[in-house]
Amino acid sequence: MDQTFILLLSVAGFLVGGGIGFALRRSLLNKQEKEILERNERIMEDAKNKSRDLLQQAKNESHQLHQEMKKEEMAKRDQLDKLEDRLVKKEESIDKKSDQLDKMKEDLEQKVHSAKAIKEEVEKMHAFQAEKLQKIAAMSQEEARQVLLKKVEEEAKDDLLIQMRKAEQELKANAQEKARYMIADAIQRLAAEVTAESTTTIVNLPSDDLKGRIIGREGRNINTFEQITGIDVIVDDTPGSIIISGFDMIRRYIAKITLERLITDGRIHPARIEETYDKVREEVNGLIKELGEKAVYETGVTGLHPNLIKLLGRLKFRISHGQNVLKHSIEVAFLAASLASELGANIEVCRKGGLLHDIGKAVDHEIQGHHAKIGAEIGRKFGLQQDVIHCIESHEGQIEPQSVEAMIIEAANLISNFRPGANQENLDTFIRRMQELENLCNSFEGVKKSFAVQSGNQVRIFVNSDLVDDLGSARLGHNIARKIEKDFQHPAPIKVNMIREVRKEAVAD
Repeated sequence: MDQTFILLLSVAGFLVGGGIGFALRRSLLNKQEKEILERNERIMEDAKNKSRDLLQQAKNESHQLHQEMKKEEMAKRDQLDKLEDRLVKKEESIDKKSDQLDKMKEDLEQKVHSAKAIKEEVEKMHAFQAEKLQKIAAMSQEEARQVLLKKVEEEAKDDLLIQMRKAEQELKANAQEKARYMIADAIQRLAAEVTAESTTTIVNLPSDDLKGRIIGREGRNINTFEQITGIDVIVDDTPGSIIISGFDMIRRYIAKITLERLITDGRIHPARIEETYDKVREEVNGLIKELGEKAVYETGVTGLHPNLIKLLGRLKFRISHGQNVLKHSIEVAFLAASLASELGANIEVCRKGGLLHDIGKAVDHEIQGHHAKIGAEIGRKFGLQQDVIHCIESHEGQIEPQSVEAMIIEAANLISNFRPGANQENLDTFIRRMQELENLCNSFEGVKKSFAVQSGNQVRIFVNSDLVDDLGSARLGHNIARKIEKDFQHPAPIKVNMIREVRKEAVAD
């Protein structure tokens, strides 16, 4: 009984103690939970405050950045507006010049059409007269001519030469022809004042006594020098200097250096002239390569074939629009690169295309066609990228430009050409006419080489002595003169000098 009571009392005490402990534990947990909630609320409040501060700071920075971008956009827009105004003014100026050129072209076409009509009428009259003569003679004009020439040639070659010289003298004595020559000569003297600076070179002499040695006995030294170089040497009363004249700048430069070397050496005779000329020509070929490499280095263009660089160096000895073509090409390269950087175009393509846009002019006197087309073919041959080739081919309107870079090259070329003092077509046209005259003469079989001299008033033709004899040389000269009359436009009579030289060697043991 007592033990049961004690046990019950113990159980009751345990339950009462457990209940009190549970109550105290729960009270403690509630207190801790309340503290945790209060701490979390404080943390959340701090986080909200910091978030608001960061959001406000971000908004301020975004607003400031927006204002700066707006200012920068306005500045860029002002620059673009100014550039657009300049381009519009340039375009208006170019349009005016284009309108003037179109008007001049229309006038020339009308004159050419009128001249063609007159020529056709004259040709019809000549054809009618020739037909009548053929009916009367019962043979064609060519048959009669061949029979007559063959008979005369068989009877006496010397008589034929004498008759040809007499015919030439009679033509020179004609009063009307002489009057035309005097008028044309006056025009030539006026034109020479414009082109003299670019077609002549002065060589200084240490002493006037050297003039006699340069001329040589009976003129053999000066004649040899002119025949080898294709350049005229003018020895006048000007003290301490002589003048060398020729339209081809490479040929004239070689002649200048050759003459200076001969003056320094003191040995002036035909054999020494030929030897010095050959050495100088080789040195000038090396100089052309150096000039091309210098232009490439100056403009920062890379990846060009060595032979293409040589062609680029040859532009140093070409004049176009009154400018040195190599300097003009460098100028266009810099202009195009500058425009490309402003417009966001490909700077490397513009720089390379600007430097090479006139590369066709290095060989356009040797290859028929427009220099832009020739330059594009050269670019394809040497593996230039298509963008650069297109810039070269389209820079003068031969084809429509299809890229921003091509338009930039065309604009840069026009800017360089039409700047004050650059547009001087007279010299460029004169040089082209001289090259055409030489090419016409070289087209005949038996011609070894030819040189247009005396501002185109005279052409010196060297014939192959193994293929052409004295009579053939005279006949060839007559045919060339007739061809010049028919196909070559010239303001004054052109004197055709035929030179046939025979060299024989003998060995004395």
